[in-house]
Amino acid sequence: MLLQPVGHRQSFSVPIQITLHGSRRRQMREAFATAPCKAKKKDGYDGVKGADKTKKQVSNAGEDRAILLGFTMMGLSVLMFFLLGITILKPYMLSAWKEESNCTTLQTDIMDDWVDCSFTCGVDCHVQSKYPCLQILVNLSHSGQKAILHYNEEAAQKTPKCFYIPKCQRNKNDLLNIVLDIKDFFDNKNDTPFSCYYSPDSNSEDVILIKKFDRMIVFHCLFWPSLMLIGGALIVGMVKLTQHLSVLCEEYCSSTKDDHANVGSVPEGPESRPLTTRWRPNLRSMHHSPLR
Repeated sequence: MLLQPVGHRQSFSVPIQITLHGSRRRQMREAFATAPCKAKKKDGYDGVKGADKTKKQVSNAGEDRAILLGFTMMGLSVLMFFLLGITILKPYMLSAWKEESNCTTLQTDIMDDWVDCSFTCGVDCHVQSKYPCLQILVNLSHSGQKAILHYNEEAAQKTPKCFYIPKCQRNKNDLLNIVLDIKDFFDNKNDTPFSCYYSPDSNSEDVILIKKFDRMIVFHCLFWPSLMLIGGALIVGMVKLTQHLSVLCEEYCSSTKDDHANVGSVPEGPESRPLTTRWRPNLRSMHHSPLR
């Protein structure tokens, strides 16, 4: 059977819509395959986030302890300044015997009048006793003035005529032996000069052998509290600086993540839409081909 002539036929078109079912199925498989991976990544991210949170809590606790340590050190240093200032620095500054000179022994005598003293022997027990008064006359080398030598500031203030104040006790013979040993020590010096301290602001006839608080003691009283104060301030300052730097780092990291998220998000284009086309057969080629 032969086909009819071309002129007697009418052209026809067959619309065919081709949807990429295969690509859809492949996308669905890939989506289901990547879903567990995303869940694992999410779980891992949650674990990392929890670890970071725990680490942040531990770091915050450590920072709080460091700040507490710093403020404690500064508070203790201020308290040390207050206590040492009252007990040591104030007597040192108010001491009248500031200048140092050389003294030579002129005369040592034990006075006839003994000095009264008292000591405790228990609860509600007070015993009266006496101790011998040793008087030492010296010559100041810088002025040639005669003066009475005392052991320290306390002895000069309490006993203006005696060298020092011994510990009061019941046995007077022991006190006398101690005073005799001191007298022999200065008698054996002869004309040998020794260092002593005098008051340049007054015409007092009293000089002292040693100062109760010298410059080395004052240096240690100022050095160690100052070192503690500086150390506490450094600890607090370093912790505050670390916290400030961590805040700046977090802000920088968050801004960087936002920039990467904006760059990675691409709007949906025509590539993701299903492909649809219309197919029109070539009738000319079909006119000359016989049907079977």
